[in-house]
Amino acid sequence: MARFWQAPQLLLAIFMALVAHTYQVRKKTFLSVGEVSASDPYVTTTMQYLSDDFNKKSNDKYNFRIVRLLKVQKQITDHMEFHVNMEMRRTTCQKLETTNCSFQEGELYKQIECFYSVFVVPWFEKYKILNKNCTDD
Repeated sequence: MARFWQAPQLLLAIFMALVAHTYQVRKKTFLSVGEVSASDPYVTTTMQYLSDDFNKKSNDKYNFRIVRLLKVQKQITDHMEFHVNMEMRRTTCQKLETTNCSFQEGELYKQIECFYSVFVVPWFEKYKILNKNCTDD
């Protein structure tokens, strides 16, 4: 009679081991995490994407431009992610203008600070914003 109960217990133990193994396989393994320079070519193209995306989705009459990158962190797992803190300011250029854009002063001055997490496959020019949080200064 004791053997009758041992078989289901063994099957349950095997099942639990398989579930635990599957969970471990799905966890991301970080190959590298660290700060990177703003002059890194992948950072430059990613910042252009973020700026274009921000202006496209913004309801503001004027375009914004990145003033300063506060921190850029690159995280590599099975893909690349950038985590970016930056400051942006409103320019004198309206939505369809993109050249000779100086920053607004006086009444129209506006500066914001943004944090972005971006999924990046730069060699295929693929970007996906995972997280965005912008606040007025």
